[in-house]
Amino acid sequence: MSSYRLAASAEMLFLDLPFTERVRRIAGLGFEVEIWDWTTKDVDALVRTGAAFSSMTGYVSGTLADPHGAEELLRTAAESLKVAEQLDCPRLNVHGTGLDGRGLPVVPAERVTPAMWLTAARTLERLAELGERAGRVFTLENLNTAVDHPGTPFARAADTIALVEAVGSPHLRLNLDLYHAQIGEGNLVQLVERALPLIGEVQVADVPGRCEPGTGEIHHPAIAAALHRLGYTGVVALEGWASGDPAAALDRFRAAFSP
Repeated sequence: MSSYRLAASAEMLFLDLPFTERVRRIAGLGFEVEIWDWTTKDVDALVRTGAAFSSMTGYVSGTLADPHGAEELLRTAAESLKVAEQLDCPRLNVHGTGLDGRGLPVVPAERVTPAMWLTAARTLERLAELGERAGRVFTLENLNTAVDHPGTPFARAADTIALVEAVGSPHLRLNLDLYHAQIGEGNLVQLVERALPLIGEVQVADVPGRCEPGTGEIHHPAIAAALHRLGYTGVVALEGWASGDPAAALDRFRAAFSP
């Protein structure tokens, strides 16, 4: 029996169904559910599904590394915490900067300056304080800049690890996305070992294509074995598309992460 739990993103599966029905289908198959932008959702309807929500986007707009953007991020994070309470969602996800509908940074950065690092760390300290008061955890997600999110600051797992370590709060953890890390950095098992004390959640999808395990080059059973060996007890979430039938994709995901 694995020590961790499995979740799946309702944003990327069962796309032919209304969103609330996607949530019901994923939960009905035995997975926790992840959502992104709550402002586009009927939150009351989501509550009525009875699903266990694992993660949601923790801000509406804003950035980490400039003072004006930081204030906006913190303001909308406070709004997001209210929705997280409604959904009983323990983790709220943030990025180095806001992303548009195509996943591109609202405020791109060709170079991250020392001043930006300092502002980002201070913003994340304040974010962790918000999480502590609300009894929730914010997670900082690594992204890839080569394929999906060019120009995003603090995108590499090495960057997110450095920031989370600098803040040093249990209310700011990593959302370690291994799909993004494979494109940007690789060496996934050692990355998991390095990051384990800081991880709030692990997300997966295969490379290339961002579909379920078994469709690309990542050997997900090796990652599953490492997580089991290390005693990871959190959530592993499929944040990927289905290569065919979504239920079959979830079966492949479950099989890859079963001991």
